[in-house]
Amino acid sequence: MSRFRTCLGALVLSACALPALSQQPAPRDEFFWLGEINKATAVINTDEGLLDRSMAPRIAAGLANVLKAGAQPGGKRPSSVITFEPLLIEAAGVEATLLHAGRSSQDMHATYRAAIIRDDLLKLAEQLHKTTATMVGLAEKHAGTIVPNYTNGVAAQPNSFGHYLLGHVAGLVRDAQRLREAFARVDRSAMGTTVLNGTSWPLNRDRMARYLGFPVVVENAYDAGQISSSEHPVEVGAVVTSIALHAGAFIEDIMTQYAQSRPWILLQEGGGNTYVSSAMPQKRNPGLLNDTRSQASTVVSLAMGRVLQAHNITPGMSDPKSVRDNSAMVAATLRMLQGWDRILNALVISPQRALEELNSDWTASQELADVLMRKYRLPFRVGHHFASEIVDHAKGHDIKPTDFPYEEAKRIYAATLAEMKVEGGELPMSEAEFRSTLDPVAIVRNRATSGGPQPAEMARMLAGARQALGQQEGWAREQRGRIDTALASLDADFTKLVDGTR
Repeated sequence: MSRFRTCLGALVLSACALPALSQQPAPRDEFFWLGEINKATAVINTDEGLLDRSMAPRIAAGLANVLKAGAQPGGKRPSSVITFEPLLIEAAGVEATLLHAGRSSQDMHATYRAAIIRDDLLKLAEQLHKTTATMVGLAEKHAGTIVPNYTNGVAAQPNSFGHYLLGHVAGLVRDAQRLREAFARVDRSAMGTTVLNGTSWPLNRDRMARYLGFPVVVENAYDAGQISSSEHPVEVGAVVTSIALHAGAFIEDIMTQYAQSRPWILLQEGGGNTYVSSAMPQKRNPGLLNDTRSQASTVVSLAMGRVLQAHNITPGMSDPKSVRDNSAMVAATLRMLQGWDRILNALVISPQRALEELNSDWTASQELADVLMRKYRLPFRVGHHFASEIVDHAKGHDIKPTDFPYEEAKRIYAATLAEMKVEGGELPMSEAEFRSTLDPVAIVRNRATSGGPQPAEMARMLAGARQALGQQEGWAREQRGRIDTALASLDADFTKLVDGTR
């Protein structure tokens, strides 16, 4: 008996280092969560009378030693129940398997997979917030910078660059919303469902969930291991696919400029943003754009893999559930968002060159049709045809908008009315109004649509974007704090069980 007490004392003494270990940044991998599940099981089942209180300290001390050994450099960190349990038996004896009452690798693995995806989603939420915040800051800086916007790869209309960026911000805000919705469905505990239909042991599932930082349990025992756990990687794949599509669209829009000899938007050279061609000394290839776009393609490929592996399998199969593959998908998205953040910080905008491009093309021509209809009640299609005829004449004679002869505009207007059999007199616009209508800066300033680029709407939308960012940041901080607090509470109660004071 004295030898047993000596051994037990040694186990307890070595386990006293557990709180210190918990202060170190241990990876929250499969081994970590198997340890947390076993710690919670030991505490709860002892309290509930499912584990003999006289055995609990020895089993808990053995578990503490397994976790301590796994935290050492090169220590064993098994990732499955059947490889973790032999270490526990070695440390605490076969009685340690009393912890396995009413449990299975099915519910234990489903729980740690959800916990790991949950952690991954919080990392993703934080990086998504950071990249979006960078974009909002850039939008605020360029609220009054007038640039061309493009459709079909062709310059289409003048716009505020800040307004353009806020359009992309809106997409990222929706991505953050999708992430939070996916998180809520992942953030549920499968523990206590065992396999398929539960167990005859009266396990306290709600308390287990709270110790592991889950706000709720998966209600249906069959759903827990067979259905919902296969959905998680697919749903996360949908979230990261949306983010990647937004990143790719943004990058491709910038690449349209890189095909020009005098772009109005470039990457600042140096720092790995660009590189010189090996053969053509004049070329500055946008390496950062290429790398981030490639990373976006990697994200989509990995996400589609989750769908393919979940397709046409019987319920509960492990094909789509690989922690390594699922975490790799999120890690790729983190790298893509980090690259996007670098792009935003490296952009060099030339307002003068952007305005020059606007004034060298006819991106403001739609405004002619709009003003003629809004102010002079000319049918839009007639005004549109008039503006189109002006553009055809200008391009045929290499005339810029700022140089177009007013007398020629009057002639084309009269010809358009005759062609379309519309009664009317001369062009109702004065020469001054005609030229101001083609001013891209005035067009943007005078927009009246809610959600447009005019200063008042820009101020309103920037404030809304800042508010959304604050909510995103607060949500991620709240979730992380809730989980960390729950695990700290578990550590405290488990330590009391080890030293016999519980």
